[in-house]
Amino acid sequence: MPSRLYKILLFLGIIAVLVSVPIFYFHESSAAQTKRLEVNFLDVGQGDAVLIKTSYDQNILIDGGPDDSVIEELGENLAWWDRQIDLMILTHPHDDHVTGLIDVIKRYQVSEIIYTGVVHTSPNFLEWLNLVKEKNIPVKLIEKPQRINLGEDCYMDIVYPIESFFKKEVSNLNNTSIVIKLTYKENVFLFTGDMEKEVEDELLLQNGVQLNVDVLKVAHYGSDTSSSEEFLNILTSPRLYPSQREGKLISVISVGEGNDFGHPSLRILKRLERIDSEIYRTDINGTIRVRSDGASLEVASDK
Repeated sequence: MPSRLYKILLFLGIIAVLVSVPIFYFHESSAAQTKRLEVNFLDVGQGDAVLIKTSYDQNILIDGGPDDSVIEELGENLAWWDRQIDLMILTHPHDDHVTGLIDVIKRYQVSEIIYTGVVHTSPNFLEWLNLVKEKNIPVKLIEKPQRINLGEDCYMDIVYPIESFFKKEVSNLNNTSIVIKLTYKENVFLFTGDMEKEVEDELLLQNGVQLNVDVLKVAHYGSDTSSSEEFLNILTSPRLYPSQREGKLISVISVGEGNDFGHPSLRILKRLERIDSEIYRTDINGTIRVRSDGASLEVASDK
């Protein structure tokens, strides 16, 4: 290459780099200023899986659904290079919550796991436990209400269980579900696992109006064993922080299309309509994404 042409190309390359630096800096600064919390209710069929992406770049996975479809969902909702799950939460060990977590542990780097330690003997749960041990993943047992700080203005309150289930055999595993209240500035989310009315009643006694929320993961696929009128009324009581959505509750039902159980219950859908809740369903809307800037919420879905 002639030296003159080489010098011209070199000069143009240097100019391009110098021009791109402030543009890149501005883009990064703008992104930092507009960072949001994003909660993805993943479409995994008749099962539960929720991916939380915090404003502090943490990935939190609550449950994994009934099969390996969670892997495809994670691939679509995380950057291709992001193979990190900072916190994995198993609400309770039924197959429709734990099975997908097996493949997640195999394919992702999991930093920490929390669950209750309740006894269950299903093959999928035992395989998950063996993998956790094999990978030497740190485990924290949830035996009482507690707070997990995620950042200066973002935290998770474990509001249930209120007693230890460690090494206990429980006839109704749904009522051992870890129940989580996630707060980001003025917005509050409630993740309920498969808890039934007995746990709802206990939460009303323990927490009362502190349970008012903006977004509800409806318990147990919208089954009529959960979502009592008393509980829903508390969730929609006046908020500590009036949101820009005028206090309307967003209800998300994770449920499989054409499932054999008749979920969600028509009775529960009517209850949610009576409290003027916005209702989203993974069988109808696909994966549902709720984004929060700490004051207002935006909802998007795949369908």
